[in-house]
Amino acid sequence: MTAPTTARPASRLAGASFVLATDLDGTFLGGSLAERRALYDWIEGHRDEIGLVFVTGRDPRFIEGLCAGDEGLAAPWPDYVIGDVGTTIAEVLPPNEGSRIRPIPALETEISDAWADKGQIVRAALDGHPGLEIQQTEFRYRVSYHFDPKTYCSTAEQKVSRLGLDHLISDDRYFDVLPRGISKGPSLRRLVDHLGVAPGRVLAAGDTLNDLSMLESGLKAVAVGGSEPALIERLGDRPQVHKALRHGAGGIAEAVAVFDLFTPPPIHPGASDAL
Repeated sequence: MTAPTTARPASRLAGASFVLATDLDGTFLGGSLAERRALYDWIEGHRDEIGLVFVTGRDPRFIEGLCAGDEGLAAPWPDYVIGDVGTTIAEVLPPNEGSRIRPIPALETEISDAWADKGQIVRAALDGHPGLEIQQTEFRYRVSYHFDPKTYCSTAEQKVSRLGLDHLISDDRYFDVLPRGISKGPSLRRLVDHLGVAPGRVLAAGDTLNDLSMLESGLKAVAVGGSEPALIERLGDRPQVHKALRHGAGGIAEAVAVFDLFTPPPIHPGASDAL
């Protein structure tokens, strides 16, 4: 596998022939080892033509470890990161001694204003709420919980709404409190517009309900194989969304071929979808 390259300057991303904007868990990190390696090598072999954006619930620290190989197979470094379920929009810098992922203030002002520093208020309002256990990671513009559908009381949704915020339940495991109107889809469209990327050259990829706003944002999109059933139901029959048979990386490759966005990476028919 080729070594990860440095991030592309914004002007080069604007001129990319194809831009992949992908969720991580279950999507870019899903599928068989052979399919992931084929996808990652394909991206690295075409970095002059392919742009890569991670659109994830994960935080920048996790992404830096992922690209360094801490999670096993090292993923390519993205050009940009939309993290924390859309509440972080950041550029990826060339290698240096500090963090390589730096938020873009011009794109985060609206997010910060909508959040209005309500983290402590949210934690107090949902403290001890049935079915919610707070995640200990500190996020800048969101509060996240582990979600238990068996004990959950839906009054949490009214509490969040009264605070002027949005809630998002995904994969029957996570409950996120987000700034109103902010999620993966709006943040991805904001980044695409900011960089001057032609929307028709972008493929959005995901697998759970926290990807819904991205997959229904009007961009070409793929719900990879094994996606959350609730996501498939909500997507309906949108013509710009491909519902892949293959899981994870294999599903992304499948969609690249279906939409004829770029010469697709090799798909291994005999490969298992197991991680």
